[in-house]
Amino acid sequence: MKIVCLDASTLGSDVSLDVFAKFGEFVSYDKTDKSETIERLKGADVVITNKVIIGRDVMDATNLKLVCISATGMNNVDLDYAKAKNIAVKNVAGYSTNSVAQHTFACLLALVNRIKFYDDYVQSGEWVKSEIFTNLDRSIGEISGKNFGIIGLGEIGRSVARIAVAFGANVSYYSTSGANDNAEFKRQNLDELLKSCDIVSIHAPLNEKTRNLISSKELNLMKEGAVLMNFGRGGIVDESALAKAIDERNLMACVDVLESEPMRENHPLLNIKNKENLIITPHVAWASKEAREKLINLIVKNIENFIKES
Repeated sequence: MKIVCLDASTLGSDVSLDVFAKFGEFVSYDKTDKSETIERLKGADVVITNKVIIGRDVMDATNLKLVCISATGMNNVDLDYAKAKNIAVKNVAGYSTNSVAQHTFACLLALVNRIKFYDDYVQSGEWVKSEIFTNLDRSIGEISGKNFGIIGLGEIGRSVARIAVAFGANVSYYSTSGANDNAEFKRQNLDELLKSCDIVSIHAPLNEKTRNLISSKELNLMKEGAVLMNFGRGGIVDESALAKAIDERNLMACVDVLESEPMRENHPLLNIKNKENLIITPHVAWASKEAREKLINLIVKNIENFIKES
C-alpha cells in the first residue's frame, strides 16, 4: 500500500507521521499546489489531506482507494463522485474538543482580564515607576454571575458550557439545527440569547442555517460592551459588521476563524480603533499538540478499519 500525505504542514512539525510507514510506502509533502496534486498521487492507494481538494479530476487521474481527511469537515472532497467511483472517504471527529474549549477560555480570560495591557505595562518598566502597588487603568471583569450564551451546543459547545458553569456563569444556548434539546441548559431563540447575554460563544458548523447568522442586525441586539466569540467557522459572523460594532458599540470579541483563511490584507478587523477589545488567533484553537497526536491516531484507525473491511 502506498500512502501520500499532501499537506503535512497543517499537522505541525512537532508531531511524527512515521506511524504511517507501517502500512507500506509513505510519502509526505509539506504543501501541495492544485497543479501538483495528480502527479503526487500517481500510484497512491491512500491520500491524507486537510485542505488540498480531491475532486473529480483527481479521482479520474489516479487509482485512489481511500481518502483520509485530517479534519472533521469534508467539503474539500467530492463525496458523491467518490461514492460513484467506490472510493472510501473517512474523516475524523472529536479529537479537538478539549483544545478548542481551553482556547476559548484562554482568549476570553486574556480579554476580560486585560492581560496584554497589564503585561505590556509591567514589561515596559512602568510598574517600577509607580507610586502605588497596583494599576487600575483598565477595568477587568469576572465571568461569575454573567449570562453566557452558546451558539451551537454540540460536543465542543457542551464542554464550553460546563466550564462556564464552573466559573459561575448562567449558561443558555441556541440550537442552530433546531434539533438540540438539552435539559442541562436553558434553551433560547437567537434574539433572546443575544439580548440577554454578556458573553456569546459560537461553536457551530458553517451551513445554510449558519452562514451570516450574526450580521449587523444581530450585533445591534447585543449589550454594549458584551463579548462575542467565534470558534466555529468563518462565514458565520459578518466580519465587517463586527469591526464596526467593536468601534461603535464597544463590543469585545475573540475570533479564531475567518471567512477567508489565511487572513486577507487590509481586513477590517486589522483596522479597528479599539484594538484592546479584540483578540484574534490564526485558526489554532483545534491544534494543541495532544489534539494533533489524537488526530493522527484516528487517521491510523481509519486506515486499519478500511483494510479490515476490504
